[in-house]
Amino acid sequence: MTVLTSTPELLSQLSQGPIKMGDLKKMAKEIKKDHALAMELWDSGEFYPRMLAVLIMDKKLIDQDLIDRLANDLQTHNIDQRVRITDWFLANQLMKDNRLKALINIWEHAPSPVLRRLFWYQQGRLRWTGQTPPDNTTELLKSLEKNLATEEPEVQWAMNFTAGWIGVYDPEYRSQVVKLGEKVGLYKGDPVSRGCTPNYLPEFVEIEVGKRKA
Repeated sequence: MTVLTSTPELLSQLSQGPIKMGDLKKMAKEIKKDHALAMELWDSGEFYPRMLAVLIMDKKLIDQDLIDRLANDLQTHNIDQRVRITDWFLANQLMKDNRLKALINIWEHAPSPVLRRLFWYQQGRLRWTGQTPPDNTTELLKSLEKNLATEEPEVQWAMNFTAGWIGVYDPEYRSQVVKLGEKVGLYKGDPVSRGCTPNYLPEFVEIEVGKRKA
């Protein structure tokens, strides 16, 4: 896919979707870092331009004010698009800079569900990818007990994701996680694609622990 030079032409090209994520990455590699262009693409309000924008932003120019603005803008998208852009932003910007990673740690109680999701998803990713998580598991479990049942769906998923990996990698908390899943019943009975692990916590923990014993 050839990258067009002018912003209107580029927007027109991106609006013809669907576009493969690999093609967006190729476009970003050709464009390189261009924060001004990223903001123009973001201001279009469209899904694929915003996905490309995330890839070419200059992380040095990303601060809490800009993140708050982006999080607010994402409310115009349906939940599927909002989650995809949010997680793309985490992987391609927030996780690339220690300053930005530090910001994530203060978002557990942020007004924006986008930021709360980022907090919980990051906590889960640390455990899932085998990194050393902060010494906050007890506090996270207290928050999960209190808030999991009533959170926004996009935040619930990330909270459940974190709880699941705590249950897998922290045997001392495993029964607590399973009981939480039974109590809340989140994702119980949801259909699951072949080869995928159910999100219902008792099943998730049992299956993922079993994989690691095999």
